[in-house]
Amino acid sequence: MTSPPFATAPLPASNAVAAAHSIREGVLTEVRKAVVGQDEPLELMLVGLVAGGHVLLEGVPGVAKTLMAKALARSVSADFKRIQFTPDLMPADILGTSIFDLKSQSFVLVRGPIFTDLLLADEINRAPAKTQSALLEAMQERAVSLEGRNLTLSPLFSVFATQNPVESEGTYPLPEAQLDRFLLKIEVGYPAPEEEDAILASVHRGFDAGDLTRAGVGAAVTKEGVLEARAALNEVTVEPPVLSYVRQLVAATRTSSRIRLGAGPRAGVHLLLASKALAALRGRGFVTPEDVRFLAGPVLKHRLLLSPDAELDGATPSDVLREVVRSIEVPR
Repeated sequence: MTSPPFATAPLPASNAVAAAHSIREGVLTEVRKAVVGQDEPLELMLVGLVAGGHVLLEGVPGVAKTLMAKALARSVSADFKRIQFTPDLMPADILGTSIFDLKSQSFVLVRGPIFTDLLLADEINRAPAKTQSALLEAMQERAVSLEGRNLTLSPLFSVFATQNPVESEGTYPLPEAQLDRFLLKIEVGYPAPEEEDAILASVHRGFDAGDLTRAGVGAAVTKEGVLEARAALNEVTVEPPVLSYVRQLVAATRTSSRIRLGAGPRAGVHLLLASKALAALRGRGFVTPEDVRFLAGPVLKHRLLLSPDAELDGATPSDVLREVVRSIEVPR
């Protein structure tokens, strides 16, 4: 039997794809000067950035979510701003507002922290829905409507949000519309014992997570380089069976009896873009079914609402999604 096109020996990567692969190696080398372990979350964060999406980081306090975002921003020469979400945070604290300037006797627009390249929305679920929704337009269109004006954000603009999966007191669930705008939800777990030993040894030698300059974290690529890597995704090929596989995986979440609300068409677009970004970053000019399976969890699980029966059984979105993925035949 003749092998299908995507199963043959890989073709040489284009110059653009090879450049994307070099970005991956350079960025991860720089970030690892400050972050020990967390290789998979770091790669997924870079996938989100190159795919032009937004990332939700979920993990208990102290597992380096903020440190990873700061180090990633520095390694790609990106402007970085952080917003600490609290119950009294207002939309104007994010977007900005007009203030009256006594000297000019006129109102002056003061732009908020959203006008940056990489925005860290720390503990995003601690702000009410009204404040969280201030990010919706920016995350979808890279623009904000402020004081009757439509203002364009940086072409590199990405939101990296964090939340604690354990603590629920004083938190507000993220609206479904906002969750759907996150390309990836990345679970950041505890380091392995040897990695935790390395962290303690590093701190003993004087490492300070607040001083990335002293840690030696530098720029591995310019902002223009990241945008060129995004453009390289157009050169990553996806064979028809793999495209169909993406559609089938997403559609299957809508027909499962254990899922009350499945993933929409945007989820399929996100899964495709993330798979192309992963392939390019790994130096391949084509997407494989393994790329799609690897990213199915981070792309889809935060978009699912389980049925009451599944919740009573103690199932999690990850559990049910694994069942869905196993039910779809992998193209060969």
